[in-house]
Amino acid sequence: MRVLGFATIERGDGVKLAYELLPGASPIVVFLPGFASDMGGTKAMALQGLCETRGQAMLRLDYSGHGASEGRFDEGSIGDWTADAALVVRQACHDEPVILVGSSMGGWIALLLARELGTRVSSMLLVAPAPDFTAELIEPGLNDAQRDALARNGFFAPPSEYGPPVPITAKLLADGRNHLILSSPIPITCPVRILHGMADPDVPWRQSLKLIEQLNSLNVQVNFIKDGDHRLSRESDLHLLRRTLATLLDEDGA
Repeated sequence: MRVLGFATIERGDGVKLAYELLPGASPIVVFLPGFASDMGGTKAMALQGLCETRGQAMLRLDYSGHGASEGRFDEGSIGDWTADAALVVRQACHDEPVILVGSSMGGWIALLLARELGTRVSSMLLVAPAPDFTAELIEPGLNDAQRDALARNGFFAPPSEYGPPVPITAKLLADGRNHLILSSPIPITCPVRILHGMADPDVPWRQSLKLIEQLNSLNVQVNFIKDGDHRLSRESDLHLLRRTLATLLDEDGA
């Protein structure tokens, strides 16, 4: 595989999507970041270090409006960001098999992408996965002021403990309803590993139980971390993350 380094792919509407491809052996580990996160996050870089050590190929990417990619965050949606990920994977990885690693919202995108890529997906590793979070976790908790702001302005911006307020747009919520997956069987049959903190204040760990009930795959294992938060970025969490990916790679024969 040729060395691409930091690069961009034009989406077709002038927006350039940033990604970085580490050359190495297949399958290619593809990291899909969470909502308002980017490819330079703690978990992404921890896995990059593992892949470098093993000589494993890895692709990290930013959706439009995230990180080093162009575009406006408040114009994006689940469908847009899934299409961004699909475009980068197809152009950067060609026909190589992949292992999809999705963090939080990236877990939802990984599940949507896996349905699209089919047998190219060797296995999946999901960290505090948040499928359907717009409909199951945001919309039920909206108060009158937030509903009014959505109707008047098209967004509201709740405070975030992780940084500046992040806008929640009417487009994000409406588009999310078009991509819900927890209400019917999910046609994914590859091995799936899930890590979820039981002290996660953002995505309750029981969401992962809903997910495994719908996955068609019988090769699914969930590791609950009793004192783990949403980010799972402590050194002990990162050790478990690296170990889980390494085991998937070993089982794949990589």
